Amino acid sequence: MVSSLYTKDGRPLRVSGTKLFSQSGTYVGQIKGRKVYDPNGAYAGTIVGDRVVYRSTDSASITGPSISAPRAGSATVRAIPSAVWGDEPNFPD
Repeated sequence: MVSSLYTKDGRPLRVSGTKLFSQSGTYVGQIKGRKVYDPNGAYAGTIVGDRVVYRSTDSASITGPSISAPRAGSATVRAIPSAVWGDEPNFPD
């Protein structure tokens, strides 16, 4: 698994084990396979290459809630938006 991912629009995300954090260090969810679930256990996105995109066809899947302490923010630069199929996930910055 890569240590950093981006949203469809290029916002940087950080991976720590199976946990996913926004650029500011906010915990945004847990990675299970190729899917990301928000802290409440609801589907939040699908990993496609180095991008996380929201796909309505995957949105019916759920898992249990998860928690994590915030991490220090990072100064990662945004990536160019991707044309991959799906929408921008609803993650905080």
